Amino acid sequence: MIRLFPILFIVLWASAFVTSKAIVTDASPFAALSFRFGLVSVGFFLFCIFTNSKIILSLNDFFRASLIGICFHSLYLGGVFYAISENLSVGTTAIIVSLQPILTAIFAGPFLKEVVKWKQWIGIMLGFIGTLLVIGLDIGESIPIIGLIASLIGLTAITSGTLLQRKIGGNIPLATSNLYQAFSAFIFLLIITTLFEKSFINFSTNFILSIGWQVIFVSFGAFTILQYLINTGTASRTATLFFLVPPVSVVMAWLFLNEKMTIVDISGLTIATLGVYIATRK
Repeated sequence: MIRLFPILFIVLWASAFVTSKAIVTDASPFAALSFRFGLVSVGFFLFCIFTNSKIILSLNDFFRASLIGICFHSLYLGGVFYAISENLSVGTTAIIVSLQPILTAIFAGPFLKEVVKWKQWIGIMLGFIGTLLVIGLDIGESIPIIGLIASLIGLTAITSGTLLQRKIGGNIPLATSNLYQAFSAFIFLLIITTLFEKSFINFSTNFILSIGWQVIFVSFGAFTILQYLINTGTASRTATLFFLVPPVSVVMAWLFLNEKMTIVDISGLTIATLGVYIATRK
């Protein structure tokens, strides 16, 4: 089962881009995320209770988990949701944040003392090229500046979160870490939506189904798998998996949203898959 974690992570993480479009149609981005992580916090708290997991952390570990949570959940997802709400296309948003493996590989050496081997660099470049092929057509569209800035903030945040999780988060029990990360994100996002946006949530069927999917399968499922992969592998190798997220998102949009998929998309998906295989194989 553990061998399937990377594939499961890619599918679940990619599904978040498809469902995010539905969510920001019926809610302001930060209000939706605050609501989501309020539910996630309760879920992880109950999980810790039922599994007798450690709940009380030292002050140092509390701040570590909170910092990682704000990077991953508040700034990264906040950037993605806000960019999509500002009409930056899902494809363009996905390719911008998929640059994370390159930034992670660059900083993994000086920050984590990891050695990024030449075959990993080859895999990273193939993954990047494949991703560009899949959603390259979106790059030519009109790109709203505020959406571009938001997605770049998201890119910086998820890169920082990956490095911090590997550097300072590995010693905190996974369930407890998830609890405090989700709760810190909830508080941070609640402050943002209260002070900086006109908050609203329309509890339509699409919103309930989409936010429910993201709570259960993305926040509980994909993110827990991501933390496990980071803690048990290298940051640069794990980050390379993100190159497959945009191509898989395109496939999902083709299946569920009736968006077209061309031979160029299929070629890009193949190249990205090859790149990830080269970069992550032992």
